[in-house]
Amino acid sequence: MPVYEDTRSVLINASPELCFAALTDYPSMPRWQSRIRESRVLDADDSGRGTLVQYAIDARLRVVRFRLRHRYDEPGWIGSEYAGGDFKDFGGEYRFERVDGQTRATFRLRIDPGFRVPGPVARMLRQAVMARSLQDLKQRVEETSDGSK
Repeated sequence: MPVYEDTRSVLINASPELCFAALTDYPSMPRWQSRIRESRVLDADDSGRGTLVQYAIDARLRVVRFRLRHRYDEPGWIGSEYAGGDFKDFGGEYRFERVDGQTRATFRLRIDPGFRVPGPVARMLRQAVMARSLQDLKQRVEETSDGSK
């Protein structure tokens, strides 16, 4: 079975710390990440940060459910390992790098759905999930760093 991988980046007018904070505030994610229907912390570390999180994502064709185990190197990295759900494998990472007063947010994703996905569907999912996720993050962090939300 093929593994689908993609990496995308966006420049955000905010600090890496604000980007990191937005993506680790799991209870709020369904309110601002357009594809996330559920984001529930199942296990947390001593600081209260989610280490095992359950997600439900609207992938347009259907809602997919899965759990990810997260690791952190604050504020520059969030890694995710698959812990079960509707895929054969799923993992990725976010990296946050300061660039001329902005943050380059890079999202790398690897999915093995356990079956072959037709090319047009795979392209649609990349756009709907990968690109939309970064644009949602950019909008959320830039709005909150302006104090408008």
